[in-house]
Amino acid sequence: MTASTPSPSTDTDLFGPFLFARGGTGQISRIAALVVAPEGLDIPEFRTDSGQPVLPELLATLYGRCYWRFEFELPANADACYYFGSETYSVCTDFTGDLRIGFVSCNGQEDGDLDRPLEDRNALWIDLARQHQDRPFALLLHGGDQIYADGVWECHPGIIAWDKARRRQKLATAFAEDMRDAVLKFYLDHYLAIYGQPQISHMLARVPSLMMWDDHDIFDGWGSHKKWFQGSQVARGMFACARAAFCLMQLATSPDTGPKTLPAMVLDRDGRSLGWRVDYPGLSLVAPDLRSERTPNDIIGDHGWRDLPGALETIPDGNRILLMSSVPVIGPRLSLVEMFLHLLPSAQKYEDDLRDQWQSRWHRREWCRFLELLERIANDHDHEITLLSGEIHVATRGTFETAGKTLHQLVASGISHTAPPVMFARVLGLLAWIGDHPLPDRPTRLKPLPGRKGTYCAARNYLTLARKNERWDANWHLEGIGETPDLTI
Repeated sequence: MTASTPSPSTDTDLFGPFLFARGGTGQISRIAALVVAPEGLDIPEFRTDSGQPVLPELLATLYGRCYWRFEFELPANADACYYFGSETYSVCTDFTGDLRIGFVSCNGQEDGDLDRPLEDRNALWIDLARQHQDRPFALLLHGGDQIYADGVWECHPGIIAWDKARRRQKLATAFAEDMRDAVLKFYLDHYLAIYGQPQISHMLARVPSLMMWDDHDIFDGWGSHKKWFQGSQVARGMFACARAAFCLMQLATSPDTGPKTLPAMVLDRDGRSLGWRVDYPGLSLVAPDLRSERTPNDIIGDHGWRDLPGALETIPDGNRILLMSSVPVIGPRLSLVEMFLHLLPSAQKYEDDLRDQWQSRWHRREWCRFLELLERIANDHDHEITLLSGEIHVATRGTFETAGKTLHQLVASGISHTAPPVMFARVLGLLAWIGDHPLPDRPTRLKPLPGRKGTYCAARNYLTLARKNERWDANWHLEGIGETPDLTI
């Protein structure tokens, strides 16, 4: 491959660069950039701000496109930059003092996502870019459902037929090679259709991202469906395709994962769980994988649980921990709803939505285990921990009171998913009022956003976090409402 600037006529088929954070020190920030181009296209030269060219690594060639990764370092600087072809991109890479971080989730919707005018769909991405222009973000965290891939069920006649078939036929159907190609191509095309939108690509090229997937990055409810369904050849094959696309488009790594190809940030070196940890001065970011090993009875799974405690226990002393749980750790009491649905067979189709949550009666023991782990890390290792979540399409916050510490949970969802009806937020608020305290004498509570009355706010939103003079504050940006007052965390 040669590194030369393509002609304008071919440049329109090139996607990226999309930046991915890899951690850093007080001197440098490590970054990976993903560029997707038609097979055979000469892509532009990539240079750091020192003028040093960066050679690309080919991650995959799939369906006429090449997936190139550039790995590089930039000096810790509030206005570092890199060059891609004739373009210059500024990046904030200084993590030693004051900094800002953005958090987004639920970047789409189940039906008609790509039919909406981009100015409407991406209104909050436009607002996020304005925020970045005024006060740059050092990181952009994506808390799940980066795409809504539920249209995968329409991508191939065999998938359509399988979706409509009875259980016996589903279990007898093999995942044919042409089905695999259609599914994997759908996922990759859909990522590019989303990332390539100008309001989104603008931010992805200028702010390094850290991402963790949730169910819609696979398909709705993955992991919470019946065991026979998830064990079928077709469902497992579709998950494998979603995982390959996730590795390329959310981790910027090869879809053929293994100890030699996975980024160092991934905890399970065999890749059966894709949770990760990334460290910066005074800050560690952790995201357990809640989908790769999920079953109707387990959220994190054996490999995730094997690695997560050690990852948290070895975080540098004094670091603030931002822990992304795609599904909120603190939530309303769902056992009453599950009991009600159990009595109404016609409503049991919603069971997988409830099983997705930590608060489901099916996950109560694991939920307690997770809270106890957070409590131990916060108190025994003297860390301040902030939980970040999305998934539920409303904004809210909560607290977990441990022995001498308060852990804050901040929920921002979603940046482009349409807001639910106000009544939905009120019903959730009622369940929150009833309360659910899984650990004796260590209550979990849901609370209104600063300056708001209801526990849940039914408006599209995103979250910003700011460290200033060692103090951390959070602000929600609510569509049609504005920015909330500071919440010190």
